[in-house]
Amino acid sequence: MFDSRHIKTFHAVVAAGSYSAAARALGYTQPAITQQMKALERAVGTPLFTRVGRRMRLTEAGEALARHAETILDSLSVAQQQMSSLTRLRSGRVRMCAFPSAGATLVPEALARLAADHPGVRVELLEGEPPESLRRLERGEFDIALAFTYPGLHDEVPDDLVEIPLLEDQLTVLMPAGHPLARRRAVALTDLAEERWIAGCLRCRTNFLHECTQVGFAPDIAFTTDDILVVQSLVAEGLGVAMMPGLVLSFLRHDRITGRPLDPASSRQVSAYVLRDHLRVPATALVLDELKAAARRRGGGSNKP
Repeated sequence: MFDSRHIKTFHAVVAAGSYSAAARALGYTQPAITQQMKALERAVGTPLFTRVGRRMRLTEAGEALARHAETILDSLSVAQQQMSSLTRLRSGRVRMCAFPSAGATLVPEALARLAADHPGVRVELLEGEPPESLRRLERGEFDIALAFTYPGLHDEVPDDLVEIPLLEDQLTVLMPAGHPLARRRAVALTDLAEERWIAGCLRCRTNFLHECTQVGFAPDIAFTTDDILVVQSLVAEGLGVAMMPGLVLSFLRHDRITGRPLDPASSRQVSAYVLRDHLRVPATALVLDELKAAARRRGGGSNKP
């Protein structure tokens, strides 16, 4: 209904007491002030000023608008300051969901750089596994989701989500440090066909069973847990071996565990996902840049935008 420029000019006219005084204060010509006030009166639908002799007085509508004009201008000023802070990355909030091994590796590295360079940008971190995390992202529950896919189990990405590849995460086998195969540089799944296994999350477990089937055996899964620290403890006690993503090697907490890559090599794709429109949000784009940089420092970054 109102043009903010007209409200600013109206406020100046009320403060100065005349069109000519407002024109001098704002650096406008008097005809420009007159035209703006006529336009505002057309928008309001009623006169705002009346002349009494050589003096100008506010009508009832003018008095009502005058009471609100300063509040309107103050609110606009606060809004402009907030928009400026957001676009210049002095502030902003990004909600991110990450699966556990990414939350323990890529995310802290990215957020440490972000905090150093842009302390006003706040990131809220939630934990979630795909594909549920992607469904929640699509519903708008957060701004960025870190998720992973396996070559034989790739899901279709919803049309309104953009996938940003970060790194290829090589799969490894965790085994007790004294295991006979620990002396090898890499191990084949078939060499471990008679072992007891500890399986991870549903998606990882599904891929593990798929890979075992591909090489011709059905694994003896003795334990199933989504908790990576529990997996490590079970392996350290000699209760089984586990096929885990390479990111886990960054935070092994047991010196009685060793990790060996698979031969032939196998990996999963780690990516960031974002709603297409959110790519234009400065704070979200900045967090994505930091995640890509953290992935590159691990030697697995992608050059894709």
